Amino acid sequence: MIRTAQFRDLESIVGIYNQAIDAQFQTGFTERVRLEDRVGWFYEHTHDKFPLLVYLVDDVVAGWLSISPYRAGRGALRYTVEISYFVHNEYKKMGIGSQLLVYGINAARQLHYKTAIAIILDKNEASVKLVEKFGFHRWAFLPGVADFDGVECNHLYYGMKLNEE
Repeated sequence: MIRTAQFRDLESIVGIYNQAIDAQFQTGFTERVRLEDRVGWFYEHTHDKFPLLVYLVDDVVAGWLSISPYRAGRGALRYTVEISYFVHNEYKKMGIGSQLLVYGINAARQLHYKTAIAIILDKNEASVKLVEKFGFHRWAFLPGVADFDGVECNHLYYGMKLNEE
């Protein structure tokens, strides 16, 4: 089941994000985040503008997706959003990422955004395959911009025009 995140979900959301940080190549963060560091971020994600969604399995947060402003404060980019998603290690390869992404794309359309961006490190092949599966196209390639203790990787920008099926 997918629903809007509630504050009580934040601990699980942070835990899942920290799994991605620990795994490397799934986010640009290299140090774990703390719950208190994400409170402001949580409240910036309002259901009517920038939803934060969770996927529940037996009342356990198994994954989450955020729709966030792309380059916040720049008026010309107000119809473009960034979609990010993460799945708990124990629930990977169960289709949760796919369901979250489809739901998030539809939510962004319903909120009248025109473009969705997914920013992915190239070593995260599962995410590359997932966004491509649902119609995102690679729009930009930033070579060697990420460095994980001497291991460089590329940043990929995937995009989708939301008013095109």
